[in-house]
Amino acid sequence: MQFNILAWVAGGTGFIFLMTCLGAATVFLFHKKSSPKIQTIFLGFAAGIMIAAAVFGLLQPAIESAQNQGIIAWLPAAGGFLIGVLFLFGLDKLIPHIHPMTNVREGVSSSMKRTTLLVSAVTLHNIPEGMAVGLAFALAAQQGTDTALYSALALAIGIGIQNFPEGAAVALPLRQEGISTKKSFFLGCISGVVEPVFGLLMILIAGITVPIMPWLLAFAAGAMLYVVVEELIPEAHLGEHSNIGTLSVMAGFLLMMILDVALG
Repeated sequence: MQFNILAWVAGGTGFIFLMTCLGAATVFLFHKKSSPKIQTIFLGFAAGIMIAAAVFGLLQPAIESAQNQGIIAWLPAAGGFLIGVLFLFGLDKLIPHIHPMTNVREGVSSSMKRTTLLVSAVTLHNIPEGMAVGLAFALAAQQGTDTALYSALALAIGIGIQNFPEGAAVALPLRQEGISTKKSFFLGCISGVVEPVFGLLMILIAGITVPIMPWLLAFAAGAMLYVVVEELIPEAHLGEHSNIGTLSVMAGFLLMMILDVALG
C-alpha cells in the first residue's frame, strides 16, 4: 500500500490540533467559573487515553518493529522509553510554566506573565502527542499495510479525543484569570500548534534510517507517560473528587483500547 505520508501526517496532526481548538472553544459556553469537578473529569479522561495510546499505539509497535528487524526486542523499547522520559524531564525543568490546578511554578525562574506560563504548561504536553501521531504514520508508510495505517488512524483519533478536554483545561483557567473569552480561546488553541510541527519533524527523522524507528516509538511513549504521571493524574486527584478522577482515567483508557483493537 502506498500513500502520501506527508499528507497523512499533516491530516492526522491537523485533526488533533483542531480538537484542541474545539476544546478551547468551550470557554464560550462557560460564562461563570467552571466546576473543579469538570476539570477533574477532563484531566482524568485525557490521562487514560494517553496511557493506552503509549502502550498499544507506541510501545507495542516498537517491540514488534524491533522483532521484525531481528534485534533484541526490549532494548530499543526500554532505551527509547528512558530517553523520552529524560527528554520531557529536561524540558519540564528548563521551560518556565505553571500548573493551573496546583498553581505551582516550574522550570527556570522567569519574569514571564502568568498567562504565558499557563499556556507553556499545556504546550509542553502537546509535544509528545504530535510526535506520537507523526511516528505512527511513518511506521505505517514503512510497513505498507492497511493494518498499520488503521492503527495510526486509531492513535490520531484517540489523541484527538483527549485533546478536546486538554484544550478546555487551558482555556477555562485562563478565562478565570480574567482574560477575555476570545483571547482565552486563542491561547488555548495556539497551545496545540506544536503538534503538527513535531509530527512532521518525527517523520523527517524516521525517514533518515529505518532501524531507529523502534527507538523513536518508545521515545514518544516515554514522553507521553511522563506527562501523565507527572501532572495529569496528580491533578485529576486533587480535592474531593478523586473517585471521579480515577473513573475518568479508566474510561479514557478503555476508549483508547477499544479504538486500537477495533481499527487496528
